[in-house]
Amino acid sequence: MLAPMSRQTALADLEQEIAAPGGGPDRLRLVGTPFVPEVRLYLAEDAILWWARMEAAAGRSLPPPYWASVWAGGQALARHLLDHPELAAGRRVLDLGAGSGLVAIAAALAGADQVIANDIDPYAVAAVTVNARANRVRVTADGADLLDGVTGADLLVAGDALYDAGLAARVLPYLRRCAAHGVQVLVGDPDRGHLPPDGLELVASYPVPTTEPSVDSPVRRVQVLRPR
Repeated sequence: MLAPMSRQTALADLEQEIAAPGGGPDRLRLVGTPFVPEVRLYLAEDAILWWARMEAAAGRSLPPPYWASVWAGGQALARHLLDHPELAAGRRVLDLGAGSGLVAIAAALAGADQVIANDIDPYAVAAVTVNARANRVRVTADGADLLDGVTGADLLVAGDALYDAGLAARVLPYLRRCAAHGVQVLVGDPDRGHLPPDGLELVASYPVPTTEPSVDSPVRRVQVLRPR
């Protein structure tokens, strides 16, 4: 688990940032999500500039602010849950690698009975807290490393959780283990090169607007997948 002070400090930092007057590319803004306009998130216009400014203010290194951008895999999953609310309604939902909390918030809007948004970055845990508040939904933010266990949720959602080989090597066995225990698993992935050649089947496919600076195309095809 994250140390309580780390989570409190991150939350205080974000709340101070949100309340501060002024604007600019190194600030957070409450904006609509391109593919999921029902959800508004505090995002950085330029996440790299935000990261540099916050590190300077903190006087220490901070993890990359993945939560300060909206990623294609999460947008596709959130859209899928809102378009098919029966997947989440009345159920316990775990959003793994939640980042901004977009998918968790979508699950709550779809009528989930309980939503846990999990991310090991204390700033992501804080971002989930402020974003859920902004969308007037109840989401529990959690900072534990869950990948060696099995969730007690009914539905596990993971958007863009396979973005590098090392992480995929831990996440994929966890997803399979949870599915083997009867958990419904949905993965949102724009194929960053770490999908297994088999073991996952296509549920849906979406053309998702992308805000990623390293992507040339304004739209990215994203698959929603589940274990076979």
